Amino acid sequence: MSILDTLIGMLPEVKGPTQKRLPFKDKLKWTAIILVIFFVMGLVPLAGLGENSLQQFEFLSIILGASFGSIVSLGIGPIVTASIVLQLLSGTGILNMDLTSAEGRQRFQGLQKVMAVGFTLLEAFIYVMMGGLAPSAIYAGTTLYPMLQGILIAQLFIGGMLILWMDEVVSKWGFGSGVSLFIAAGVSQQIFIRAFNFLPSPTNPAIAAGAIPALFQSLGTGDVTTAALQLAAVISTIVVFMVCVYCQAMKVEIPLSFGRVRGHSLRWPLNFFYTSNIPVILVAALLANIQLVATLLENWGFPILGTFSGNTPISGFVFWLYAPDIVRAFITGSFTMVNIGQAIIYAVVMALGSMVFSIFWVQTANMDAASQAKQILNSGLQIPGFRRDQRVLERILSRYIWPLTVVGGLSVGLLAALADLTGALSQGTGILLAVMIVYKLYEEIAKQHMMDMHPALRKMME
Repeated sequence: MSILDTLIGMLPEVKGPTQKRLPFKDKLKWTAIILVIFFVMGLVPLAGLGENSLQQFEFLSIILGASFGSIVSLGIGPIVTASIVLQLLSGTGILNMDLTSAEGRQRFQGLQKVMAVGFTLLEAFIYVMMGGLAPSAIYAGTTLYPMLQGILIAQLFIGGMLILWMDEVVSKWGFGSGVSLFIAAGVSQQIFIRAFNFLPSPTNPAIAAGAIPALFQSLGTGDVTTAALQLAAVISTIVVFMVCVYCQAMKVEIPLSFGRVRGHSLRWPLNFFYTSNIPVILVAALLANIQLVATLLENWGFPILGTFSGNTPISGFVFWLYAPDIVRAFITGSFTMVNIGQAIIYAVVMALGSMVFSIFWVQTANMDAASQAKQILNSGLQIPGFRRDQRVLERILSRYIWPLTVVGGLSVGLLAALADLTGALSQGTGILLAVMIVYKLYEEIAKQHMMDMHPALRKMME
């Protein structure tokens, strides 16, 4: 562990605030600043870039919080990949760290940061060397080509490190996490553009690119099929939003009371989506990385994972991990039995994957019954009518936490999969993630604002 501690100590780190709780305005300010910087960095192109084979994978860029061809082409990919690997190593017992202690959690987070830096360099190398982001072909075979490749890798690495530090800034100085913030920003931007863009569509210049302008134009010209497609996309987006908000509001509340203060009680909420959007982010990022690797392998001449037509898989392993647009297939009359097989396999992979990552996340993020019981007791709380004993409280919480972990993980994965099959204005997984992120952010902002306004409540919650 001494080598690991040395590496962790060598990495630059964003210093956290000295005060125990930041004011609401400061958190809001830093969150807004990082969000603006993120959008600006997405507009900074890579110097020396010639071929951008990744720009067709719009869904991949949203899940990874990336803008292919810019300095943030890696997005949150290295951070999420490092988290996935650590979750697997910890869940299988290969990596044995004491996550119940502060030192163990700090070392685990440090290891994740080290791995994120390593994956940043690795993914930058893969993107460039496998032709995803390559220099101009006119320099091929010259001595300048390897140097331009090195310049592209260096820019991608710098952008990846900036994203890593920006995530730390949001986590320590803002609301939520940078990973969630960047995903929500990308999805919101895509939904707004796809809904209201009045510019001509590149595939059909006769109508607007946005769904709402195109809907009225199609109705005016009598194009029923196009109008039905646009209306279905708008309705699907609204339905997905409503279902996500409803499910996000479902929770189990454990009644608690202050052992030393009579007459004061509160409820400890356990959300139906207990692990929130984390499992879906991990599964979606894993599938997106598989699709990316398959594309790069095909470009390199080794289509061992499948082949593509544009950005759509048409054969191989990735074909069965792709969500078909069932609604569009029905409207256009192109629906086949193969679409059913694709939809079933995709839904099963998303549901089971989310359940597995949900279980791993509970174990590594101190959300298990033992950690929650310890946190409740340390806050001076207890369940009325039961002894103030951690083992008793842990046994009671286990009745709820494990079912919520498993069922909630399955449900959020299935909901994301079903949303992906509806043909909404953004990918269903992206909409689900955005709703859950914004809802969680709203709860955190509301709580912080309330605590800033009421000193008595803030003192009670400390």
